[in-house]
Amino acid sequence: MGNLSINPEELYGLFLSGNHPAVIDVRRRTVFEQASFLLPSARWRPHMETQSWAPASPRELVVYCVHGHNVSQLVAGLLRSEGFEARFLAGGIEAWTRLRFPLVGKSPYAPADATTPSTWVTRWRPKIDRIACPWFITRFVDPSARFLFVEPEQVLAIAEELKATAFDIEGAPITHEGARCSFDALLDHFAIESGSLRLMADIIRGADTADLALTPQSAGLLALSLGISAQCTNDHMAIRRGFALY
Repeated sequence: MGNLSINPEELYGLFLSGNHPAVIDVRRRTVFEQASFLLPSARWRPHMETQSWAPASPRELVVYCVHGHNVSQLVAGLLRSEGFEARFLAGGIEAWTRLRFPLVGKSPYAPADATTPSTWVTRWRPKIDRIACPWFITRFVDPSARFLFVEPEQVLAIAEELKATAFDIEGAPITHEGARCSFDALLDHFAIESGSLRLMADIIRGADTADLALTPQSAGLLALSLGISAQCTNDHMAIRRGFALY
């Protein structure tokens, strides 16, 4: 089954490749509740209840606690005894933070301790912002998140009925603010400090608002996005193709 641990540099490299294992935060509940940040895409699960949550989890996992000591090593050992490819993060979230790797702020829109996927609702026919936002959410917040694309007039009502989060429409908690796009608002909400993601936000804003002089890449993103939209009558197919682009 390989090494029991994974170091932060190796895990960060897997994040950059877009092919990383599922990440589970197993900090003790009191510690988790007091914390403001998680590793990207992390879901929190109680460390002494692996039998309740492990069966629904991916087979390949990285678990982390504060320092990478007894809590995460205990969980990794239990999971491996059940046939999972489980490793613990050496040094825990403290080592990850010292290296200034990206962290994601906790949010009521996608609670990390929820046992069901978060749900997000926006306007149909996504092109730029409405593809970039789902890409960020699934890549950095909730890998199992669900997205509904509906008529603009129905977005807020459907979000309220489902207790979901509306985005990229007037009146939604995540939407345009002045010249800034919904992707900007999303990064602000999740307290993202990553320079790479902030650069992406500039590119996306230039393409989404037709301010093509904002970055050299904005015109290309706009052209590719219009092509994806023209080819895809199914909105979920459009975001799958858009995810590959981002």
